[in-house]
Amino acid sequence: MFEAIASKLQAVMQRLGRRGYLTENAVREAMREVRLALLEADVNFRVVRDFTNQVTDQAVGEQVTKSVTPGQQVVKIVYDALVAMMGPADPVIHLAPEPPTVIMLAGLQGSGKTTTAAKLGRRLRESGHHPLLVAADIKRPAAIDQLEILGRQVNLPVFSRRDGTAAPRICQEAVAEARGQGLDVVILDTAGRLHIDTEMMAELEEVARTVRPQQTYLVADAMTGQDAVESTLRFHERLPLDGVILTKLDADARGGAALSIKAVTGRPIKFVGVGEKVEALEEFHPERMASRILGMGDVVTLVEKAQAAMDMDEARQMEEKLRKATFTLEDFLKQIRQMRRIGPFKELLAMIPGWGPTLEQMQIDDTELTRVEAIIQSMTPPERLRPEVIEASRRRRIALGSGTAAHEVAGLVKQFRQMRVMMKGLADGSLARVGIGVKDVPGLMARGPVKVKQRSKRLKGKRKKRR
Repeated sequence: MFEAIASKLQAVMQRLGRRGYLTENAVREAMREVRLALLEADVNFRVVRDFTNQVTDQAVGEQVTKSVTPGQQVVKIVYDALVAMMGPADPVIHLAPEPPTVIMLAGLQGSGKTTTAAKLGRRLRESGHHPLLVAADIKRPAAIDQLEILGRQVNLPVFSRRDGTAAPRICQEAVAEARGQGLDVVILDTAGRLHIDTEMMAELEEVARTVRPQQTYLVADAMTGQDAVESTLRFHERLPLDGVILTKLDADARGGAALSIKAVTGRPIKFVGVGEKVEALEEFHPERMASRILGMGDVVTLVEKAQAAMDMDEARQMEEKLRKATFTLEDFLKQIRQMRRIGPFKELLAMIPGWGPTLEQMQIDDTELTRVEAIIQSMTPPERLRPEVIEASRRRRIALGSGTAAHEVAGLVKQFRQMRVMMKGLADGSLARVGIGVKDVPGLMARGPVKVKQRSKRLKGKRKKRR
């Protein structure tokens, strides 16, 4: 997400950071590039103007230009301005004093309301609540079927009527049903249209008058850019919104909607959809998003994702195996599957501070993990435990079973052995003694595991000469 604007902003900030002395002309020239990058990202032009003016006014001050680290101070100013532009945001769902809490989802057709209803219900269930999904979209063919299928996937009850009952009446009956069953949250999946029209808004207003929802969220497609901002304004004029849920943010390379909605409409982004799976719904934190855009990583979100996907006892056992170099291909296969549950590999690396600029130089393809998984699955249990027993005939058999070539099997086994040596070296400090540390791992991986041993020998040789 935000690849286009992130790469341009990071390039501008890096150039400023290399300057020992920052002039007003340098700041203004950099802000012209930032302005162009934001406009290309489809950020609202008024928001762009206010943002660049604010950053320029603060960056050309005497305290910054005469600072020992002017570049770093400008980065801090840009970071604060990005956070202010997207926030403040409150990802908490405020529940009613007396259940059930009614949450109404509105939006245009195709924005992802039905899927978002299931994602939100799943999130609430994991927080200890008992939601009821309501199929109030009686206009779109198969909308009821879609919500019922999603309800089964997330193990949540779905309330629906197929007898032509009007949407306001369906919502009213659903609230009564939830109250009778002791369910504490009701999520209304209302109907959308291809555009905002009088009939659509009248139906939403009637639903709101009938059930009086405690929270009303607009579900907007992040890829529509300023159209999402305009939709938010139009909906809010007729239906007071408590927040916005942006969908398809993982596919939005520009980020204009996310950067503009709060500043233009005053409505905060509550959640963002970052994938098609039912677990792909995240709280929106402006400070974390700004950190990602500027290439400073997002460790907090990475830790939260890891905690949600991994078993901590198993993680501790894996750490011990890495330290003792008893890590096997069977363990490696488990790690790949856990990583897939967290998210795309490149996205995870981007959350680690310092990896952002490195990623552009690295060829990272998640399909390679699929090939690796297929190769390991084609091995027998003894071969996974002791890959050194894999000779030519075994390589041919494994390649045939995984749909790969024999040299790919050999390459995986060789890289796995070298990775195990490197991880043990990082754990016991032997690599640190020859000048290789954790900070070198991105570069080593970019050049390939084969280089690790060569560099270690070269550095050892130089050390002997110095003695």
